[in-house]
Amino acid sequence: MNNLYEQLGGSAAVDAAVDVFYRKVLSDDRISSFFEGVDMDGQIAKQKSFLTMAFGGPVNYTGQDMRRAHAHLVQRGLNDSHFDAVVEILGASLAELGVAPDLIAQVAAVAESTRADVLNR
Repeated sequence: MNNLYEQLGGSAAVDAAVDVFYRKVLSDDRISSFFEGVDMDGQIAKQKSFLTMAFGGPVNYTGQDMRRAHAHLVQRGLNDSHFDAVVEILGASLAELGVAPDLIAQVAAVAESTRADVLNR
């Protein structure tokens, strides 16, 4: 059976989803401030490689672990409401691209599995 990465449409689908996702994130007042001063080209590339790995695609992710990568944001107040907004925006991005609801639910479950690490709990 195809893994989630293949079901979503592989590399092209992850690229499109991440591009739509960050367009939405950067215009969302709930979370856009966390991205001030961030190299967005680098951030987008890291997110694409991370999601590819998380969804069962080729592993090319060499970024920091979730706790280390988000520790400075937790110090700035990153909390469950922000995490919820990110998951919501990810789902909306996938829906905009025509991804089936059952696949969006699987993506949300993968995202949810990182909550404790992202929020350093």
